[in-house]
Amino acid sequence: MKNPAIILVNPQMAENVGMSARAMMNCGLYEMRIVAPRENHLSEKAIAASSGADKILHNAKIYDSTQDAIADLSLVYATTARRRNMIKVVETAEAAACEMSEKANSNVSYGILFGPERTGLHNDDVALADKIIEIPLNPEHCSLNLSQAVLLVGYEWYKKQISVPSAQLITNTSKLADKEKIKHFFDFLDDKLSGCKAFQNEEKRPSMLINLHNIFQRGEITESELNTLYGVINYLSQK
Repeated sequence: MKNPAIILVNPQMAENVGMSARAMMNCGLYEMRIVAPRENHLSEKAIAASSGADKILHNAKIYDSTQDAIADLSLVYATTARRRNMIKVVETAEAAACEMSEKANSNVSYGILFGPERTGLHNDDVALADKIIEIPLNPEHCSLNLSQAVLLVGYEWYKKQISVPSAQLITNTSKLADKEKIKHFFDFLDDKLSGCKAFQNEEKRPSMLINLHNIFQRGEITESELNTLYGVINYLSQK
């Protein structure tokens, strides 16, 4: 599988290059290309900011121009918050990630351009790209730090490479209580509530019991939670 190359064009601060390497490793991206950096990408500041992702910095390739950095690529995206009055396809990071993932097992090699912190990509750099990636943000303030932009785009790509449920219940060492155990708990609860005045009202009792049953049926309750409830109810009933 071919992963996109992350191309930092004229980055100004070594710390931002280091933090970009950290963002890349978070997202399983390892190929960094740097065009004419202002500061040393292997400085102590950059290494410290990478927070353990320094192997990306050590393997990074340095280029004199954007044209040189993309020469071997088939498809290039430019990240920018401005359209630049150019006729180009503009995609969200998610759409671009889908497109790159579909081409991952083909012979297409691709990369993503990120501009310098102060100005973003220049028009000449954007003109070299096939498509533009635009991240929809608050129009009043859509400026991103370099590493933030790398992380947002990289994360959309990484999500396409993994299969993780959108939500899951973590029960640790316990397990969900089966229906038999829940029924046993209901019987226990009904018995303990039999002496409660509110439950002696024959008109209200059925609906109150149904409401209580629905609470526990809806909650994906675990065996350890049932055991805790047994203890609490026993204690309260003794009081």
